[in-house]
Amino acid sequence: MKYITKSVWLLLFAVVLCCGVYPALLWAIGQTIFPFQANGSMVKDADGHVVGSLLIAQPFTKDEYFQPRPSACSYDASASASSAIAASNYALRNRIATALGPIVTYKGGAKAGQPVAPDIEAWFQQDQYQGGSNVVAQWADAHNNLAQGWVAADPSHVSYVSNWAIAHAPVVAQFIKENPGTPQPVPSDLAVVFFENFSKENPGRFPSAVTTNGSDGKPVTNIQPVREGTDIQSAFFDMWRQDHADVELQDVPGDMLTTSGSGLDPHITLQNAEFQLDRVASKWAADTKRDATAVRAEIEQILQDDAFAPFDGLAGEKMINVLQINLKLRKRYGAPS
Repeated sequence: MKYITKSVWLLLFAVVLCCGVYPALLWAIGQTIFPFQANGSMVKDADGHVVGSLLIAQPFTKDEYFQPRPSACSYDASASASSAIAASNYALRNRIATALGPIVTYKGGAKAGQPVAPDIEAWFQQDQYQGGSNVVAQWADAHNNLAQGWVAADPSHVSYVSNWAIAHAPVVAQFIKENPGTPQPVPSDLAVVFFENFSKENPGRFPSAVTTNGSDGKPVTNIQPVREGTDIQSAFFDMWRQDHADVELQDVPGDMLTTSGSGLDPHITLQNAEFQLDRVASKWAADTKRDATAVRAEIEQILQDDAFAPFDGLAGEKMINVLQINLKLRKRYGAPS
């Protein structure tokens, strides 16, 4: 009995010490000496509203802002994850190509420094790939999962394909005849046959969101066949590249294309930020109606002032905290237009 009593007292002492005293001590030290870090490094905007944490990446949709690294978990802090896509998986190649299309530039020749995007659009409009026509149909046939992914990506896509199915009942009936295991196909089931038919009816075009003003003056977004735009630049860069394999392109910072292990890395390299600088500066210059060269110089100085390297510069590349730099831009130039 004596040993049992001592064991119980030792257990209680350990519980109080490890589960009470020790956490309370750490909490007190954190709140006293490191209150900002201890409370999640949360930052506020000029109005005092919490806009995020310096430790967690978040997406920025405006061109006036620097963009973080891609995220395999859609920047969801509750679902931190890497993509875990193998190098042999086409999904990885497609994700990289999708990111490259709108931003990559020529490395040499008469077009050195110029973006590839306009040439991707011009090639796409010719509707020829590897000696065959109907580029969109070839894309869908070669990559069924990408075609299905496009349909499922947005409710407006689902609605567009549904309306197409109603207007093309004989095509759908033929699909059902050839696929008896799918007697009542949903829009994603029809993805490939939809794109095959769309390509024949709309050569050199791709279904994309187009925003126009409605009769009431309010913006209305619909899916329409388009000949240019970032959707085409992104989706068909890989095919364009295969048709132009001998063209030398400018290197792109690796962290613009690769996800981090957590999918939530709040930092980008200074090289990445400088690659985005022209886009960011030109948009702010347009918003503020100022000289683009002067605005670029100001933002470049902000980047240099904010750049840091791990261990006070002893290791690694210089980094930029994306949220922090974007808040500084917002404070200096106001809200984007």
